[in-house]
Amino acid sequence: MSIHGLYVAPGEGKRLVSAAHEVVFKVTGEHSTAASSFEVLVPPGFDVGAHLHHHSEELFYLVAGELEFLAFEPVSWEGHWSQWRSEEGRTVITAGPGSVVFVPPGCPHAFRNASDAPAKMFFQASPPPDHEHYFEGLIEIFRTGAAVDPAAVAALRRKYDIEQISELRYQPPGE
Repeated sequence: MSIHGLYVAPGEGKRLVSAAHEVVFKVTGEHSTAASSFEVLVPPGFDVGAHLHHHSEELFYLVAGELEFLAFEPVSWEGHWSQWRSEEGRTVITAGPGSVVFVPPGCPHAFRNASDAPAKMFFQASPPPDHEHYFEGLIEIFRTGAAVDPAAVAALRRKYDIEQISELRYQPPGE
């Protein structure tokens, strides 16, 4: 048996879709022991909430649109994470196309789409497959069509190495 690479063409991959959210699995634990890779459409008004992973690391590459990112331990956990500052003076950044954000295990982080247009990112999480299972569960929560159930999201996060600091929020513009 020969060793070969994996090619995933544009538009290919396992696609998970809800009304406004889309995640496409590009590389999974079936293909790699190092990382899972995804293409993620982040709708306007989506705020993943501040959280951290004890064992996972993540890499975000913004393909299109803008996202606000937090990736540091704040001096104070008060108020919305977009207003937090680190001891060294770091603040939340607004990332545009071509930006990369890397988050090591244990680092508090968050992102949100505060714009009125969708953002697209390439997202990689290591090790697999926890984020694959998390995305499957999260899209199911979004498919209910009702407001996001904070208790359901919190339970899902506990199951997959996600320590929730602030709640995930989704408020589409105009609602």
